[in-house]
Amino acid sequence: MMNMFKRVEETPSALALTVKNWLAHRGRRFGHLTARANGKGQFVIEALALDRNTGGGLIITAPLTEGELKYPSLTPETPAAHWAERAVGDLFGIQATGHPRWKSLILHSDAWPDDPAPLSSLERLHKEPYPFLEVSGEGVHEIPVGPIHAGIIEPGHFRFSCVGEIISNLDIRLGYQHRGVEKRLAELPWQQMRYLAESAGSDTAAGNALAHATAMETILGIEPPPRAQALRTVALELERLANHVGDLGALSGDIGYSACAALFPPMRGAVLALAQLLTGTRRQRYYIKPGGVARDLDDTRRTALVQGLVDISRRLEELIPLVLENPAVIERMEGTGRLSPTLARDFGIVGPAARASGSHYDAREVFAHGVYPGRAPKVASRTTGDVLARAQIRVDEIHAGLEFLTELLDDLPKGAIFIDCDQEKLPLDAVGVGIVEAWRGELIHWVTTDRTGAISRYSIKDPSFNNWTGLAIAARGNLVADFPLCNKSFNLSYSGNDL
Repeated sequence: MMNMFKRVEETPSALALTVKNWLAHRGRRFGHLTARANGKGQFVIEALALDRNTGGGLIITAPLTEGELKYPSLTPETPAAHWAERAVGDLFGIQATGHPRWKSLILHSDAWPDDPAPLSSLERLHKEPYPFLEVSGEGVHEIPVGPIHAGIIEPGHFRFSCVGEIISNLDIRLGYQHRGVEKRLAELPWQQMRYLAESAGSDTAAGNALAHATAMETILGIEPPPRAQALRTVALELERLANHVGDLGALSGDIGYSACAALFPPMRGAVLALAQLLTGTRRQRYYIKPGGVARDLDDTRRTALVQGLVDISRRLEELIPLVLENPAVIERMEGTGRLSPTLARDFGIVGPAARASGSHYDAREVFAHGVYPGRAPKVASRTTGDVLARAQIRVDEIHAGLEFLTELLDDLPKGAIFIDCDQEKLPLDAVGVGIVEAWRGELIHWVTTDRTGAISRYSIKDPSFNNWTGLAIAARGNLVADFPLCNKSFNLSYSGNDL
């Protein structure tokens, strides 16, 4: 697979301006930022800048001088970089000077009070108590929620500053799920990395596996067979379909609409059953791998898949109007949790949340993964940016996905499902970037090798890493009682953020 990302070097002092100037051109966006050791006693700050016009972009590297642990922050000019810079501070002990809200993102000082930065041997910079944003004034009060919740969900802390029942600010603190995934990925033999890479987020196993495979195939310079690419795409779209259908039921539950809260989960289960028919497991684990897929699809199972999609489509045609044509549901969702197109763009929001706020960006139209971008479906978009718009985007993508899956299965290419890539060593000083439109949005796996062919940095950017800020913004001005609905309309991953 051809590498569409060019590496350029810049000084740390000029990095922020270089990124800003790059992003000033139409069709470009900020992808991610991380750091790595370069084997010469230095750290390198790296910014990934994406170009939607070419399906590639730039990797801008800025080596720090030996012993230097600071660089000028990108965030004042590129707000979408704000969480990535805080993560670099936690994981490497490197400070982005001038960052407007510099504090820990992933690691908690009370949990790791004396440990060095996880991805270096340096002392971490964030050992002070976590500074929540304070809001003051007459009638202002705080409501702390979590990290342990009443429901069976992942841990995260929400600090609401409220005037009466109105949320004036929401501070979100995560990091409770930090597992050291990225560090361990750089330690494993590359042939075994896929098992951990797809586990970065259990509800996005196909998306993570495909992003990992795409990145590794770029490094290896191989192209999977057409049939493998089509089967990968079927897995990815089944994952999207299952989660979108499940979200409609969850949204119904959060407004007390018990009928649809009960009717949609079985439909999600029906989609997961088709995923098991394709891959052998409902969560589609161990299926997508560098070079292709692990299991072919025979005609009997293909016919059953197509018939299953027909049955699901018919049933959803009955169920979806119960949500989107119900005046009580519309009244509750319309205008709730609004995220403006301007703020969505500035903070780099991705996926259905971005497309509900006026964005037309869908990585399936831009970056090579599966059969994309050659056969990308039409992008769904709304402009109101509220809970209703985010539900409507899901419904649009459900309809498009059902149609697209049927087309893929009716026209599967013949041939092999795997190309051998079992070489012992990876190329030296190589980089691979896998960008996938997962069901939550743009998912990035970014892999770099060193002068010996070993993995020097494996960085993952889950779509939730972008979108938690969007939730915090969307909650402002809403009733506390409406926060569960706002939260579910984004449906973000805690573990995908924490890694």
